Amino acid sequence: MNITLWIIAVVLAAFFLLAGFSKVTKPKEQFVETMPWAENYSPSLIKFIGVAEILGALGLILPAAFKVAVILTPLAATGLAIVMLLAMVVHARRGETQGVVMNIVIFLLLAFVAIMRFGSQSF
Repeated sequence: MNITLWIIAVVLAAFFLLAGFSKVTKPKEQFVETMPWAENYSPSLIKFIGVAEILGALGLILPAAFKVAVILTPLAATGLAIVMLLAMVVHARRGETQGVVMNIVIFLLLAFVAIMRFGSQSF
């Protein structure tokens, strides 16, 4: 089970690193071309979400990998799961079914990592 958790955590971390860097580095106008939901939000909020995703991605991997403050791994998964819940609301309000489905899948994977890591606390 530990290997499964690591694989899921690494895939999620890669996803959130890419998504976060995209939000942080692209100007809003360019970002809106690929992510239409962003047109309703300020550039500052988009960058804040990006930073949160980057920090969450690092939190999924680094504490467990270095066995330092390992409680941060399930907390990072929980925080990112909350981000996905909020993203579901945004996509649902905009009628973006595909976005909602993707957010649900990612949320379930994050919830799995959080529950298993909170329960085991062995990395």
